[in-house]
Amino acid sequence: MCYQTGKGFFHGRQGTPQDDQNSARSRTLCLGTARSHASERANRPIKVVVPFPPGGPTERLGAVLGQPIVIENRGGAGGGIGGKFVAESNPDGYTVLMTPGGALTTGPAVNPNIGYDPVKAFTSIGQLIETPTIFTVDPNLPVTSMAQVVSYAKANPGKLKWGSQGFSTAPHLLAEMFKLETGVNIIHVPYRGTGPLLNAILAGEVQIIADPSTTSLPYIQAGKLRPIAIASNVRDPKLPNVPTVVEAGFPKLQSPFWLAVVAPAATPRDIIIKLNSAFRDALAAPQTRARLDTLGAEVKIGTPEDLDKMLTRERAQWTALVKAANIQAE
Repeated sequence: MCYQTGKGFFHGRQGTPQDDQNSARSRTLCLGTARSHASERANRPIKVVVPFPPGGPTERLGAVLGQPIVIENRGGAGGGIGGKFVAESNPDGYTVLMTPGGALTTGPAVNPNIGYDPVKAFTSIGQLIETPTIFTVDPNLPVTSMAQVVSYAKANPGKLKWGSQGFSTAPHLLAEMFKLETGVNIIHVPYRGTGPLLNAILAGEVQIIADPSTTSLPYIQAGKLRPIAIASNVRDPKLPNVPTVVEAGFPKLQSPFWLAVVAPAATPRDIIIKLNSAFRDALAAPQTRARLDTLGAEVKIGTPEDLDKMLTRERAQWTALVKAANIQAE
């Protein structure tokens, strides 16, 4: 099997949020493929399943990378629906899962009955990007720091609404960690992906969120969201005056947003290596890196083994939190 990459990797437009999280929506993007020994399949595209509705950071990555794969959104169950679909797909290299932690770490940690064992169901291709997670608030909320959020929440128990991209996503678990660390009484409000979440905070339905730079930065720059902390130990160059959670006194809230690609477990090793190389070549394009940089995203592609190690660390981290906070699957 031969994977060819040209000037870019994905091509398409950013999707709009859909209310039905279980719907599958396809759009044509592109990873050039060819089989010299099977001409009838030479132009067969690769299906990249995104386990969340359109409109989120994964979609944004697809919009800035540039040639023909098929992106199929299969949202629901914190990434579990799309994850299960790929886990049960033919391991031939033509169906892969592009996902943040929901389908691989946080979702299975919260729901052991998600429908698959992420360790046994997938084989790693590689991490793609990493971008800061930014804690932001509604500008009408009278707080400018994490400490002030704690004070406000304690003075107004049960009134502060913390929105997330969905139950069992990393931002949801950050809210639970915040509650565990501070003892505050806040309300978690899950939405069906990033698009609906951003619409909700802009409409005043929730007052605080944790969201990747790739999707929240434009609203911050427009003054529609107020950043109060970066979920990292390093400040974001695009928001140099915003402190990190470590500086703010909440080191356990470090959680950068990342995207990774995995394939069904039985996918042959040579195909995995070729897919990793194809993603690596695509992300190496200067114009692609420049466009990702404007969104605050850093290329982080490594080896499949690098991704294995990162997933192992994250599974341990989130499993411990779920146990400590006694989080139950819905």
